[in-house]
Amino acid sequence: MSESTKKILPAFESEAAEAQWWFDNREAHGEEFIRAMDEGRVTTGAMVRRGLRRTPPSIEIDPEDFTQAQTLAEKKGIRYQTYLRMLIHEALERETKLAG
Repeated sequence: MSESTKKILPAFESEAAEAQWWFDNREAHGEEFIRAMDEGRVTTGAMVRRGLRRTPPSIEIDPEDFTQAQTLAEKKGIRYQTYLRMLIHEALERETKLAG
């Protein structure tokens, strides 16, 4: 696939909507991935090198806090990674407002 024919993902209302879209389109994307592999277009870290995805930071979390986050995320029906990102974002927004 050339630069001009790259597919653009739609905007998703929720993580569930995105998951459903990937499920509904799994065959077409699977076929494209196999073509890309056959053509040598799939490499480790390609998204990071192109600046399309950053390497995620690694942080240590107290095991009890981690377990609590997993439990709360499960109750909300979301992945714990999503829940932790949400908490960090909310805390940063709150602190930014307080710092004024």
